[in-house]
Amino acid sequence: MTWWAYAFLSALAASATAILAKIGVKDVPSNLATAVRSVVIVVFAWGMVFAAREQRSLPALSRRSLVFLILSGVATGVSWLAYFKALELAPVSRVAPIDKVSLAFTVLLAAVVLGEPVSWRLGLGTAMIVAGVLLTLAK
Repeated sequence: MTWWAYAFLSALAASATAILAKIGVKDVPSNLATAVRSVVIVVFAWGMVFAAREQRSLPALSRRSLVFLILSGVATGVSWLAYFKALELAPVSRVAPIDKVSLAFTVLLAAVVLGEPVSWRLGLGTAMIVAGVLLTLAK
């Protein structure tokens, strides 16, 4: 598959995640729901690593890569805990659009931290997504 096919698969799975999580968090504390989900993800991810025989690359991980992967994991954990708490407190149709504002933050951070260029199309598209999120939240 191409990168964009994986990206669309990710988007489709993320949309299912929102709906399934909203159903799953009913009458369950959000932190517990996040922990259960995390265990499933850990088992699934390591299963994929062993199925692809990628565990052999583990000793070759640099200290730098390990530090940044750990930091990414912490950021993911904070994101999931906040997302599940938001789902516990509000309708998924309100939470999910706000979650998508992460695209604007990602584009900004990619430009500042990674030096990635921001074309006028990328900037305009990102602004339109933010405007769309604001429209979904307007009463």
